Amino acid sequence: AAFTITKLSWLHRTHPDAWERLARVLLPHDELTRRLTGRYTTDRGDASGTGYWSPSTGEYRWDLLSIVDGERQWSDVLPIVLGPMDVAGEWDGALVAPGTGDNMAAALGVGLRPGDAVMSIGTSGTVYAVSATPTEDPNGAVAGFADATGRYLPLVCTSNAAKVTDAVRRLLDVDHVMFDDMALASEPGGPVLLPYFDGERTPNRPDARGTIGGIRTDVTRAQLARAAVDGVACGLLDGLDALRDLTTLDGRLVLVGGGAKSVAMQQVIAGLAGMPVVVSDVDEAVATGAAVQAAAVLEQVDHAEIQTRWGLGDGTAVSGVDGGDTRIRYAALRDA
Repeated sequence: AAFTITKLSWLHRTHPDAWERLARVLLPHDELTRRLTGRYTTDRGDASGTGYWSPSTGEYRWDLLSIVDGERQWSDVLPIVLGPMDVAGEWDGALVAPGTGDNMAAALGVGLRPGDAVMSIGTSGTVYAVSATPTEDPNGAVAGFADATGRYLPLVCTSNAAKVTDAVRRLLDVDHVMFDDMALASEPGGPVLLPYFDGERTPNRPDARGTIGGIRTDVTRAQLARAAVDGVACGLLDGLDALRDLTTLDGRLVLVGGGAKSVAMQQVIAGLAGMPVVVSDVDEAVATGAAVQAAAVLEQVDHAEIQTRWGLGDGTAVSGVDGGDTRIRYAALRDA
């Protein structure tokens, strides 16, 4: 439902007067580029999130757009898709790079390497990797995006991440440090939390709500804190498993985002992920990635050269805590 094509279909079906006024379809960064350069352009990364541009062929899917509106001349509506090293135009004497989506920029900012995966823990969560070949998931769990370098970015997005631990932390009336201490003080084996508080997109359960299983009368506040951390971690690790089914992940798992600052989240994920876990040293991965792209386009050099020059890709290794059978019990509650 988050893809642009579904929003266009909704607008066409529900607001015909507005639809008649439609002249161009631009994503937010495309409109910023237009204001700077006067040109209607986009990039592979953001185009791949529309649902009507194919990363595998590098072409718009006119057949899908005709389902939305078979009468419209779509070639007059959509922006030109620029390549990774193309210049979008000029603004006040400065070259303007193509721009890209937030996850694509973050991949540049953290120096994501083939074989690595990124787990971004914000209000919602994403798990993604870079791939040399396009990916397709008939189950719909993994979105087959393009990245900002000419490669591909298979990605899983969950709706519930740090907002779940924040909600439980508020219920327990503790600060972030105390919440982490409580969660790590609790041994695995307590209650299980399914974190679909506000519905979930992966898996596709828009009307779901959070569920607690295995709760007993001797439940403790620390167990509830640990259940929240475990639940969010397991939901994201389900996404990591889906990525593993489509691409090789034999490197590191890189944690980014505000939720990745939680020591409890770091250590629980490290104990369950089955691969080395590091916390990225980059504070603002998306903004850093935008700077990498700008430097690469300005100098017309490979993005990896800029990343190496700037020392991107480093992180702090995390030691995991014992997760016991947490993932097995989580899966049982999820599937029930």
